[in-house]
Amino acid sequence: MTSTRKNTLALVVLMILLGVTLEAAYLDLGVLHTPAAMLIGLAKAVLIVLIFMRLRPSEPLVMLAFTAGLFWLLIMFTLTLGDYFTRS
Repeated sequence: MTSTRKNTLALVVLMILLGVTLEAAYLDLGVLHTPAAMLIGLAKAVLIVLIFMRLRPSEPLVMLAFTAGLFWLLIMFTLTLGDYFTRS
């Protein structure tokens, strides 16, 4: 598959996911509203990372840097939530 075709297909899928996000915003999903929005956002992020950032066919050092960045983000979220939940 050519790069232009792959990017166009990714763009179409992102636009569909945008429509799904808008539709989910107006639906009354109750307690499933936040998990549904997070799942749609995760799908968009994975698509952007794999297709537009070309992370999948990249060198191992780039994958290591990406993994280290995600690990650091996890540490920061953990520390922030730990601080938030321990305050009175």
